[in-house]
Amino acid sequence: MYEFAIAWEWLAFAARWLHVITAIAWIGSSFYFIALDLGLVKREHLPPGASGEEWQVHGGGFYHIQKYMVAPATMPEHLTWFKWESYATWLSGFAMLAIVYYAGADLFLIDRHVLDVSQWQAIAISIASLAAGWLIYDTLCKSPIGRHDTALMLVLYCVLVAMAWGYTHLFTGRAAFIHLGAFTATIMSANVFLIIIPNQKIVVADLIAGKTPNPALGKQAKQRSLHNNYLTLPVIFLMLSNHYPLAFGTQYNWLIAALVFLMGVTIRHWFNTTHARKGRPTWTWPATIILFMLIIWLSTVPKILSGEQARVAPVFQKFAQNAHFEAARDTVMSRCSMCHAAEPAWEGIRAAPKNVVLETDEGIAAHAREIYIQAGRSHAMPPGNVTEITPEERKLLTAWYESAVAENETR
Repeated sequence: MYEFAIAWEWLAFAARWLHVITAIAWIGSSFYFIALDLGLVKREHLPPGASGEEWQVHGGGFYHIQKYMVAPATMPEHLTWFKWESYATWLSGFAMLAIVYYAGADLFLIDRHVLDVSQWQAIAISIASLAAGWLIYDTLCKSPIGRHDTALMLVLYCVLVAMAWGYTHLFTGRAAFIHLGAFTATIMSANVFLIIIPNQKIVVADLIAGKTPNPALGKQAKQRSLHNNYLTLPVIFLMLSNHYPLAFGTQYNWLIAALVFLMGVTIRHWFNTTHARKGRPTWTWPATIILFMLIIWLSTVPKILSGEQARVAPVFQKFAQNAHFEAARDTVMSRCSMCHAAEPAWEGIRAAPKNVVLETDEGIAAHAREIYIQAGRSHAMPPGNVTEITPEERKLLTAWYESAVAENETR
């Protein structure tokens, strides 16, 4: 059993590593081609069918690039396809979802205080939601509203906000954010697999057959590619969010996710406008900062609305001497130490997560800030609240940390 746990951990590591590598390749090529497309210039000397050209310099040499909006007159001898980066990113990401969240459903996927379902029911909901996401998105794009880019984007944003809210009412906060990222990434990868590449293959087949390709195919592929461009940054945030409980483990986590999508729009708008040589919309950066500050505020708003003062500082002195320490220690020992121990008692846990051991007064005091963030101010720990820590106990952990910090500041 010990060897299996080690092997499974390395399998998760390998899947994560592969996912990061392929995602870098996909995002890099996507950003490059969007920037290239926006920077193309129409000149008189271009050959028939070419919509623009771009000169670039890199690696000690110059590149002369021309784009054909539909297709060139004849099929090129060599053609490079950009598709495997997308496929490998989605497949490795789904593998990660299965290894971590499906195999560890009771710990990472299911919060029975949110929705009391079995492991297989939770997994079925997960897979069904990803498939439904693509069907809803594709239907909207092919509907009459799909002919109006701005209206379509607004409707799609409403769908994403609805999914953000819905996922937080189905899974743990951590799993909700990961699923929202997977939901969005599934749409992006399916765009490549089901629309962009098939359309390009039809164009190539028409060229080989001596037919004139349909311009609508290129227009549709370009629309989907632009959607992918604006969705990329929010997906990255959501995939990294499992390291930050103040993002996924607080009361307004779904609203935080909604604002993250807006941040993706403001950031990409600046880059896209700049690459298109249409000026530099500097307003996007203050707007992004304001959105991020609002996210920070939302992560603490329940405490603000209650009239309490949030006093958080990275101070670790004399936590064990605080008046609340004894009660806080009892809570940690009863709710956390079965995993965070030198020899964890929780089934399937072979070593204390992140080597955080909470069995002694010294260990608990040393990790006061982590306990405060993970289990006091957010619901990140215990995962899925498997040890059923109560709201009163979370308030107690919060009071312990904040009073200790306050006492230290007055000295």
